[in-house]
Amino acid sequence: MTIITTVQGPVVETAPAIPKLNSTNHPQTVVDTAISQLEPQILAVNRTIYDHPELCYEEVVAHDTIVVLLKSLGHNVTEHAYGINTSFESVFEQGTDGQEVVFNAEYDALPGIGHACGHNLIAISGIVAYLSLCAALQASPDVSGRVRLLGTPAEEGGAGKVKLLEAGAYKGADACLMAHPSSSTTHGSPQYTGTAGWATISRTAVVADFIGKPAHAGGNPWDGINALDALVSAYTSVAMLRQQIRPEQRIHACILDAPKVGNVIPPHTRVQFATRSPTYGGARSLQDRVIKCLEGAAVATGCTVNYEKELPYLDTRLNDTINARYVVNMARYGEAIRQTADEPMSASTDMGNVTYEMPGLHAFFGIPCPDDVSGHHPSFTAASGTPEAFQSAIRCGKGLALTGWDLMVDDKIMEGARADFEEDKTKR
Repeated sequence: MTIITTVQGPVVETAPAIPKLNSTNHPQTVVDTAISQLEPQILAVNRTIYDHPELCYEEVVAHDTIVVLLKSLGHNVTEHAYGINTSFESVFEQGTDGQEVVFNAEYDALPGIGHACGHNLIAISGIVAYLSLCAALQASPDVSGRVRLLGTPAEEGGAGKVKLLEAGAYKGADACLMAHPSSSTTHGSPQYTGTAGWATISRTAVVADFIGKPAHAGGNPWDGINALDALVSAYTSVAMLRQQIRPEQRIHACILDAPKVGNVIPPHTRVQFATRSPTYGGARSLQDRVIKCLEGAAVATGCTVNYEKELPYLDTRLNDTINARYVVNMARYGEAIRQTADEPMSASTDMGNVTYEMPGLHAFFGIPCPDDVSGHHPSFTAASGTPEAFQSAIRCGKGLALTGWDLMVDDKIMEGARADFEEDKTKR
């Protein structure tokens, strides 16, 4: 089912009128003018995505709703881009050279609790950033550059950006920028309303199938091989392993398939184990230890184990130059942004993989939340649907656009971003 909402009012058929840039007219003026004229349509997109939460690779409503808005504004949009049904790409190009900046729009939700990670707001900030930077370029016909908005589905476990990277979606880009909502009280001090550089950690995952042999649990259990025993043995071994890992590391488990009756020796079970560590090397090493627990459980119970590694989420590589420009630009909208967090957060994102390929920004903007509430909680779902959260995403999108503008028009800033990227690469 496809649901397209265009708010109270007609679909926009042409881009809004915007002032031309000159020596006395800062790009912020253009950005503010453009978005103020489009805000009703952008709000409609937000409400549609929020009211129709969709899981990874199933974001049909979100995809179609955003595509309709962008096409109505005259943008060159490719639907179902790069072989992914719920991805899209919108492109605006001016001139024959210049820098290329990509913005990401996430829009997948979580099972059972909807937009508890606020991806509706990520989509809005990405849309606003893209439309704002396009407007700034249009107001400056002497500036060459290319702006793209990528629809990046399946961040919640589906590694959508990893698949987009593999398909060449980010090829040719000079920088990629995006931002994620968070509780307004989680940025180190009450004075801060967001964070520019807050590293996320790496995540790996493995899905294992234990294959046994069925038998009647009461009549002839000795003829069976119990796949549930194998799963329990593996879980117990990993639980004991948790004591022997570093405090900044994590292991999560999810039983995906288990017996539905008790009077049959179960011939099959399935489980997922995810590992997290500040670096990809650490997460991968920890995953190897988990796999040994799986293999040991199979030996102990006589089962066969088959496992498959999921696509990894890499830790984010911070870029001091881009972080600093984002701080400056968000201050134009009254936001006090912490430039860098002292410690990485114990969460992961596939945007980390993108930052391994080019200079990037994965900032965090605060939204009003109840005390002690963070993402992946039903209260965060409610918070991400408020008017205040929407306005935070609008301000964030404008700050992202101005940061993209800096990268496009100031060679020293772009050179600094590249130098930070290369310097960080040598540390890996």
